Amino acid sequence: MAWSTRELAELAGTTVNTIRHYHRLGLLDEPERRYNGYKEYGVPHLVCLLRIRRLVELGVPLSEIGVARTNGDVPPEVLRKVDAQLAAEIERLQRARADIAVILRDGAPADTPAGFESIAPRLSESETSLIHVYTRLYDDDAMKDLQRMVETDTDPVNAELDALPPDADEATRQGIAERLGPIIAQNLIDYPWLNDSASHASKSEEVTRQTFIDAVVSIYNPAQIDVLTRASVLAQEQLRRARADEDDTDPA
Repeated sequence: MAWSTRELAELAGTTVNTIRHYHRLGLLDEPERRYNGYKEYGVPHLVCLLRIRRLVELGVPLSEIGVARTNGDVPPEVLRKVDAQLAAEIERLQRARADIAVILRDGAPADTPAGFESIAPRLSESETSLIHVYTRLYDDDAMKDLQRMVETDTDPVNAELDALPPDADEATRQGIAERLGPIIAQNLIDYPWLNDSASHASKSEEVTRQTFIDAVVSIYNPAQIDVLTRASVLAQEQLRRARADEDDTDPA
């Protein structure tokens, strides 16, 4: 029995392009050609192709399949490595399914950062964008703290900040900053690592700092950045006063 490339592909459950790819890699020997120039595959080609497909189904890389054809078998350490990769992929898929279930349950946008699905309707486009950046800069514990911060913060001043136009006047900027400052100060008290985030950073200090600055400058307009700066200064002043009061009342 002899088959054309198309017939072999159909019989093996693959494609003509895949067979040609295996030829280029040297995994599948080129067959003899008929008098009319068409390739003529036989049972040995089919068996070889099915062996290759079996290893591909297991997740063995094509490069290792080439080695296996030369040495006779895939080494156990290669299979263990493939198994570990498959286990990691299964875990990723399980997390994805769990995330999808939460997204469908809460009606959140599909691209909502993980863990923020239930509060997605309250997040502005700017907040969502910044949280996405945070996921690449900070560890899981930091992201859980950030989630709690957002969940408990229902002050309308955040919406006012988000709606602030670039040409907002001085009084409006200062008013929002004065209302935002105490919120930032309370977060700094509740989550002290915010004052020195290096312990929760997943990137180097320089990369974290510069990426954060670039993100803020890109996401917020100049008036919003001015308000955030003022509010941060006010928050630090509030913390200093609170610490000074504690020192004054300390009997030691």
